[in-house]
Amino acid sequence: MLTGHRTWVFDQKPVIVSTGTVGGPFEADGLLADDFDLLHSDLWINQDTYEKAHKVLLEEASTKAIEKAGLQKEQIQFFLGGDLINQITPTSFACRTLGTPYLGLFGACSTSMEGLALGAYLVNTKGAEYLLTGASSHNAAVEKQFRYPTEYGGQKPPTAQWTVTGAGVALLSSAGKGPRVTSATIGRVIDMGLTDPFNMGGAMAPAAVDTIEAHLRERNIDPSYYDLIVTGDLGKIGHEVSLALFKKHGTPIKEEQYKDCGLMIYRDGQPVLAGASGPGCSATVVYGHLLNRMKKGEIKRLLVVATGALLSPLSFQQSETIPCIAHAVSIEYDGEAQN
Repeated sequence: MLTGHRTWVFDQKPVIVSTGTVGGPFEADGLLADDFDLLHSDLWINQDTYEKAHKVLLEEASTKAIEKAGLQKEQIQFFLGGDLINQITPTSFACRTLGTPYLGLFGACSTSMEGLALGAYLVNTKGAEYLLTGASSHNAAVEKQFRYPTEYGGQKPPTAQWTVTGAGVALLSSAGKGPRVTSATIGRVIDMGLTDPFNMGGAMAPAAVDTIEAHLRERNIDPSYYDLIVTGDLGKIGHEVSLALFKKHGTPIKEEQYKDCGLMIYRDGQPVLAGASGPGCSATVVYGHLLNRMKKGEIKRLLVVATGALLSPLSFQQSETIPCIAHAVSIEYDGEAQN
């Protein structure tokens, strides 16, 4: 199963049998609103704190995925997931509600594909029959922890990004119909010495490029193998930096086949500056919009490269630079298009 230094090729090709995606009011006004299972009209979601609302997002996305698969939560062996809040408490508390055996993950905004890669590994080696994996974020909760409470109204530079309020969950199994997870390349921690917490895209771009190039090299494939290569949340700045790095390295990735979830979810006119971010960004776009496109037959081979900045309020206060990571997972679908 190990191919090269850090790529797994899954011979059993675990199936994504269902997904659940939930978003907030800003996402409801975005380009991909029709691809969410549930959208909320306010950030509070009938809770008294944003962190509790964050927890509800993941609970609802998980419930949707289980219901769509026609299963009961007692049939789920494991949940793999995480978020950005201190000690991933929204995810842990959501799993308290679900009662599912739980493996908490922290990969910052790369968590969605970290979970999918590890989940596919478990299913591929018969370590689980059914498992859930997902990631989530909440704009107001994340802003409060990493920057300023939204009520403060702090001004941001144009390199900043808008944290998605949303949760995306996938239900993996060894059998069934649906897109299949075929391989995964685990990222290295890359730190180029950047210190600006308002330029996550620029900091994460080298990690995305490193993982994509390793994936292509270790699988011995050309970028043209994929119909679409999509990064998690590089945004406008990171997307441009990564394209420049591919050109510098001679990696033949065409601009039209290389997209970013952070540039797909919102429409022109929404004040997102350089684009979207957050663990919920790639999780909702992939498990909602992109898998829907796969099921329609529009995409057959997809490489998702979720990117994460591994900083914390503590590391920023201690004047540390920003270490980054990216995990790549290939998803393929050869079934008939579904209307």
